[in-house]
Amino acid sequence: MKYVKNILEVTLYVITFLLIQLLMTFVVVGIQMFNNGLTFDEVAEMAGNGTLLPDAKSIIIISVISSVLTLVIFLVLKWAVVSRSYLQSRPWAVFFWVTILALGTLIPSTWLSEQIPYEMPQDIEAMLADMMHNRWGYLAIGILAPLAEELVFRGAVLRTLLKFTTHHSPLTAFAAILVSAVIFGAVHGNVQQFVHALLIGLILGWMYYRTDSIMPGVLFHWINNSAAYVIANLIPNAEDTQLVDIFGGDQRAVYMALGCSFCLILPALFQLWQRLKKAQ
Repeated sequence: MKYVKNILEVTLYVITFLLIQLLMTFVVVGIQMFNNGLTFDEVAEMAGNGTLLPDAKSIIIISVISSVLTLVIFLVLKWAVVSRSYLQSRPWAVFFWVTILALGTLIPSTWLSEQIPYEMPQDIEAMLADMMHNRWGYLAIGILAPLAEELVFRGAVLRTLLKFTTHHSPLTAFAAILVSAVIFGAVHGNVQQFVHALLIGLILGWMYYRTDSIMPGVLFHWINNSAAYVIANLIPNAEDTQLVDIFGGDQRAVYMALGCSFCLILPALFQLWQRLKKAQ
């Protein structure tokens, strides 16, 4: 009975997270459509057939409101527990190595995404590109999204799944981390982001399991999203640029960059294995 309750709780968290985004999309885009002279029935019909697509400005507003609302709901209802005890333990060395790890994963995760044969619809790709080039887009992508997603998928979903673990068994703990990572990947909605979010979710889940805190994950998530935002604004047509193009068309340089990345990843993982621990 306890396990059924935990499964229902996880389901509630995920559905709530998705419903908040869906509701905010309908509200914000609906208001925009009404301002353009469309009726409620026309807006509802567009929502039903999938043609109710927001523009970049609307996406930013939707993302910001959704993230704030998610944070408020999960904290007020105590679905996720937030404490200052981990920060009070002064985990500055952990944060340093989390930063190194996050930077080290940028090139490998980009390379892996390029190996997956998936082509995003052009209208959605253009909309996301516009969002990345909007200065307010960083508020949504770089700041609020890491906070909201870590609170939901580690602070609520994984915390609940870890209740299935018995006697702190590493195997059952890994199963809980894996399930939470799969859910995290699935809500991103496409194959490329699923694989990327799944692998990153394993790292984020491991850090949460070792610390009982979302803070290392928030830092990692912030660096990952911030890097994507910075690259999108530094490299012209970044959404159509491959790693090999960045390295002047030299595939060997790409492989060397991958090797250098693991020179960051491996020592960072070793150091974190030694340093990650729960606050006393």
